Amino acid sequence: FSAEQEAHALRKAMKGLGTDEDAIIEILTKLNVSQRQQVLITYKSTIGRDLIDDLKSELSGNFERVIIGMMTPTTMYDVHELRRAMKGAGTDEGCLIEILASRTNEEIQRINENYKCQYGCTLEEDIVSDTSSLFRRVLVSLATGNRDEGTYVDDALAQQDAQCLYEAGEKKWGTDEVQFMAILCTRNRYHLLRVFDVYRGIANKDITDSIKSEMSGDLEDALLAVVKCVRNKPAYFAERLYKSMKGLGTDDNTLIRVMVSRSEIDMLHIRREFLTMYGKSLYSFIKGDCSGDYRKVLLRLCGG
Repeated sequence: FSAEQEAHALRKAMKGLGTDEDAIIEILTKLNVSQRQQVLITYKSTIGRDLIDDLKSELSGNFERVIIGMMTPTTMYDVHELRRAMKGAGTDEGCLIEILASRTNEEIQRINENYKCQYGCTLEEDIVSDTSSLFRRVLVSLATGNRDEGTYVDDALAQQDAQCLYEAGEKKWGTDEVQFMAILCTRNRYHLLRVFDVYRGIANKDITDSIKSEMSGDLEDALLAVVKCVRNKPAYFAERLYKSMKGLGTDDNTLIRVMVSRSEIDMLHIRREFLTMYGKSLYSFIKGDCSGDYRKVLLRLCGG
């Protein structure tokens, strides 16, 4: 890998009349995030121009958004997406839920630090001013990045938690959502998996079914996302991708975000889950749903 070579190849693809989109896709998809950052710096030092500015002036639409997303450091990409979800017209609750429910404590801490540097206010302040009621509280809880990340399962506590969830939901008239939040947003993954098993025994139904029947709207979506991420994160992203493409129209925001942000983390697992869950490959799904350079770059990120 030579950052200088790639920088000049990119310049060549954009110089003069017309843009060689295929070359841009070829160059950027074979590099990883940190290599692309090196190319970014080298481009400026050897060519004296800003690569992001050049790409933005040459590309457009969803294709441009994927390429710029790929050129953005992982944490900053999450930061930009969270900000976009709150500062645009309306709130993109799905984006807030997806990022905050699926990132590790360390990733959340980095997001918080960068968010503050970038925008001069904290992520929590923006969440509080942009969302309301219990949904706000779940997001604030997740945004603290304070989940227990150990592996210890206290069986007595698991029994108690499961009973507590049952009494907070199925067993009573009305729902004590705060109990759900307290348990689902703080306990470690292994402990929660045990809680879900015990819960099924007590309530005779899966925790997801209880959440669906007891709650609604964004709160329901947020807690379901937490449960899905605890159980199987790649399957959660596979479902996000499927829903972004199935039916009429495409939810490009979600499609782009998941493909860009997971491409170097768990794309292989996501592809496997997608095939298992929907009987079709993610590759074929993208192929049938998108077109042009946008499709080409997504298929490269998908691989296979």
